[in-house]
Amino acid sequence: MYRRLYYLLGERAAAEDLTQEAFLRLYRQPPRDKSNLSGWLLRVAANLAYNYLRGEERRRRREEGQYREGTGVIPLEEAVIRSQEAQQVHQCLAKLAPRDRICLLLKNAGHSYAEIAAVIQVDKNSVGTILARARRHFAELYSQMEGRYDHVSGRGSSSVIS
Repeated sequence: MYRRLYYLLGERAAAEDLTQEAFLRLYRQPPRDKSNLSGWLLRVAANLAYNYLRGEERRRRREEGQYREGTGVIPLEEAVIRSQEAQQVHQCLAKLAPRDRICLLLKNAGHSYAEIAAVIQVDKNSVGTILARARRHFAELYSQMEGRYDHVSGRGSSSVIS
C-alpha cells in the first residue's frame, strides 16, 4: 500500500501518513465483509490519496493566485470573478459521476494515466476514453451554465478543462 501511495503522490512523508491513516481507519471502523480486506484497504488508501491531491491542488492554486506578479494582493474585481468561476466549476464537477470527477481532478493536477488508472482501478488504456468523456460532459455542463451551449451542434463555445 505504501508503494502505491508513494507512486501516486511522489512524496515519502505523505505516503507514510496516508498509509498510517488507512490502517487507523481499519482499526477504528473495520469493514463488515472481511473477505476482501486488502481491496478495502487499497480503496481507502486511494480515497485518501485523492483527497490529499485535491487539497494540494487547492493550496497550489491559492498560492499562485495570491503571489502572481509579486503583489500578494488580488484586485477585488478579479477575486469576485475567480470566486464565481470557481463556484461554477465546482457545481459542474459535482454533477459528474465520481469516477469522472476524480479522473479530471487527477489529470489536471498533473498525474499520469498510469497513476489515474491505479486510483480509479481501471486499465491504463481506458483512462483516455474516460477523460475524453468526462471533459466533454464537463464542457457541456459549464457551457449550459454560461448559457453558451449550442443545442443543435452539441458544442459549447469554450472549454474550461482541456
